[in-house]
Amino acid sequence: MGIFGFGDDDKKVPGKALEQANEAPSGLSGMVVGVIQPLLDVGIDGKGPLPSAQAVADSARLKSGDIEGAIDRVVRTHLAAAGTGGFVTGLGGFITMPVALPANVVEFYLVATRMTAAIAALRGYDLTQPSIRTAVLLALVGADADDLIRKAGVVTPTGKLTDLAAQRLPGPALMVLNKAVAFRLVGNVGKSTFARLGRALPLAGGAVSAGLDTYMLKRIADHARKEFPLRTAGQVTAS
Repeated sequence: MGIFGFGDDDKKVPGKALEQANEAPSGLSGMVVGVIQPLLDVGIDGKGPLPSAQAVADSARLKSGDIEGAIDRVVRTHLAAAGTGGFVTGLGGFITMPVALPANVVEFYLVATRMTAAIAALRGYDLTQPSIRTAVLLALVGADADDLIRKAGVVTPTGKLTDLAAQRLPGPALMVLNKAVAFRLVGNVGKSTFARLGRALPLAGGAVSAGLDTYMLKRIADHARKEFPLRTAGQVTAS
């Protein structure tokens, strides 16, 4: 089960997500941080046997020889990972759904975050900068990112998420955007009727889950390619 930020018709959700991020009680904020922090710590920085997004980007560049070829390699690798993970966690059908669904959601977004961050790194963006890390998270929610950014009062002259870097947004503003992304992701878990029906049949559920994860990750990859254009020589990203 993958991302729901692409193609949703509920245009009120992004605004609600931003309001929730601003007004969330401390306990709920802690839960949201528990969603976002692993994406930053593991999805971007890597942990244990999982390499960082920068390491993934560097390895792909060495094997491919050019940036776009390296991006293609990164995308292919992560599509395979998403398909495998979705299939394994979907095999149990409704019997294991209470356990498998949250595990698959976490796995999917970790894969999506690392892939998106690696694409950004290959295009020349510094993954240590808070603004770029927030841009990576925003790329996970697709078109909803534009609404979240606009409602946060941020102007993006080129319409790209990387405009966040030029804004020199303070830490609290970036944190609000991070939390809004988390509310958006959490709020949409389980909303896909197609995914739920597919999981009703154990073996078919695995195939549906794998196909859906792969399809949605491909859409995120296409979105990331557009949102992180190649930085030209001399172009400076704000810190």
